[in-house]
Amino acid sequence: MLDMELIRKDREAVATALAKRLDPAEVNRALDDIQRLDQERRALITEIDAERQRRKAEARAYAEAKRSGLTPEPVAPEAERKQLAELESQLDEVQSRLRTTMSELPNLPADDVIAGGKESNRVVRTFGEPPAVEKVRDHVELSRALGLVDHERGVKLGGSGFWMYTGLGARLEWALVNWLIEQNIQAGYEFLLPPHLLLDSAGFAAGQFPKFYDDVYHLDKQSAPRGQFLLPTAETAILGAFQDEILETAKLPLKAFAYTPCYRREAAGSHSDERGTVRGHQFNKVEIFQFTLPEQASTALEAMVGHVEGLVEKLGLHFQTSLLAAGDSSAAMKKTLDVEVWMPSTGKYKEVSSVSWGGDYQARRAAIRYREPGGKQTRFVHTLNGSALATSRLFPAILEQFQQPDGSVVVPEVLRDKLGTDLLTPVR
Repeated sequence: MLDMELIRKDREAVATALAKRLDPAEVNRALDDIQRLDQERRALITEIDAERQRRKAEARAYAEAKRSGLTPEPVAPEAERKQLAELESQLDEVQSRLRTTMSELPNLPADDVIAGGKESNRVVRTFGEPPAVEKVRDHVELSRALGLVDHERGVKLGGSGFWMYTGLGARLEWALVNWLIEQNIQAGYEFLLPPHLLLDSAGFAAGQFPKFYDDVYHLDKQSAPRGQFLLPTAETAILGAFQDEILETAKLPLKAFAYTPCYRREAAGSHSDERGTVRGHQFNKVEIFQFTLPEQASTALEAMVGHVEGLVEKLGLHFQTSLLAAGDSSAAMKKTLDVEVWMPSTGKYKEVSSVSWGGDYQARRAAIRYREPGGKQTRFVHTLNGSALATSRLFPAILEQFQQPDGSVVVPEVLRDKLGTDLLTPVR
């Protein structure tokens, strides 16, 4: 959520920033509504405060008259007392509408994030060269031939958009998860295993609700009267775990990570670059997260991107890192860099991690603050998150980049001890 004070003081700067990702006319309509509601809110607060002060003065005068043995002035009639309740009801309604309108606005992109959509993304780094593969087979064909993934039985179990890892495929998936857990612990992140069912308040805090409310799986209201949904990413859980807290300044940056399955209503499209395990309704991901002081955020973002790049590099995969344009970034984020692995079968790069800086946008929604030592006022922390990593996309990249002419696949060196082999061979 944006800072109301910033909108009051420098609407033009806010409008210019939001126009990087939204239609300018839409931005101005939203800001008009927000400023009108803000003025109504402030006017009602002034009127309510004045009425309360008047009543306090009447009460004091009445009490003083009684003490002095004088005849006290009559108190305000019942009609006037009802008027205060009506004013307070109006204020609640205006504040609710203001909060809803504010919550629908995306974050302000950072200064170095350019306008535009996916076509405006800019590659900032590349690691290695695309592997020379004589006869490229895609990961779906390879996973079937190697007995790693049973797509048909996955659909039988869960429907379209689901799969089932089998044999060495299940072991490869679990080896990736375990290796990523170890690497993130070594990097100083605290390991969390959060619930997979979250309250709606966590979705709002992360900036996913209300706009993307329909993108996740919700429990019915009878089963979950408070509102619950299956987490779409551990980012939502880690952020939500610290809602309404004041963090100790000395402990910032606070670094945490979680492994969870992720559940999303989006399903794979018909495009070849979304086949197999690349996109589905359930997939595994390890997510890193940092809560920082505002002045720590820039350094933290660089460190997180470097950490993720290092993970993909250790796996020996060819990849690139791209700075996303404003229109291709998550609505809650100021700045996002994607780490994208090369997929030989499509001749394209596929994102395995989005590392993002949210500024204080999520912290405002979640009321996560810090207090300077010895100080009284609190300020909002900054939040950063990133996949480290999404295994359902690492898995096909490993199969395709390390495939051999005889149909086998070389196992990345860092996973060989966990898997017990250095080569995946076709099932006879």
